[in-house]
Amino acid sequence: MGPAGSGKSTYCKLIQTCAEQQGRSVRVVNLDPAAETFNYRCDVDVRDCISLDDVLSEMDLGPNGGLVFALEYLVDNLSWLEEELDMMGEDDYLLFDCPGQIELYTHLPVMASLIKALKTAGFSLCAVYCVDCTFLSDASKFISASLMALATMQSLSLPHLNILTKCDLVPNKQYLSDVLEMGPEELRGELNSAFRSERFQALNAAFTDVLEKFSLVQFTMLDPGDESSTQAVLYHADIALQYFEGREVDTREPEEMDIE
Repeated sequence: MGPAGSGKSTYCKLIQTCAEQQGRSVRVVNLDPAAETFNYRCDVDVRDCISLDDVLSEMDLGPNGGLVFALEYLVDNLSWLEEELDMMGEDDYLLFDCPGQIELYTHLPVMASLIKALKTAGFSLCAVYCVDCTFLSDASKFISASLMALATMQSLSLPHLNILTKCDLVPNKQYLSDVLEMGPEELRGELNSAFRSERFQALNAAFTDVLEKFSLVQFTMLDPGDESSTQAVLYHADIALQYFEGREVDTREPEEMDIE
């Protein structure tokens, strides 16, 4: 999940490919009623139940309202999704490619309802929140992305990973690492230098204090051009999902794994 254009579909493609190279059966479920094309193999498509075009042609709603209505319709008709998922194998690894409507994750109840239904059906779930790495170019954007990630974590109450996507577009990877290691005081200083008004500085302090108080938001970098990066992200997702529970535990770190 994550904002529109944050690399969610690319994440699904990379993880699908990487996991299948490890011999796993991976299925991708598209939950975006506005999707047009896929760069991965899609096994279940919500548009077979309801699409944004269906909603816009019959309801007096705009694109954003139409997306929310479509997801609410899906939750009200979960039998369709349950039938589709019943055809999956017991050991299938599922990726749910979600819409880029941020309200669905931060304060509307629709995704929480869907998550509850999936957990009731016996699925072990992990939330993966994607953020475009260009947000790190500006302190205010980085604070905004971090607060959105925190709101999502609080709203969905799932094991959670924050993934920094499109890292292949930044030639200086050390710059990304340096920004991610900045503490609240450093971020506050960056914001205060850009917004010098006292009222803005008070707001900056409030934002950074929230992040410091909860101390939950951390990011893992995903570089599509670096296979070891994808392996590391999959490794973190496996830990969050307790994927190896009941299986022979692999205690190796990602860099120690020999995956062909």
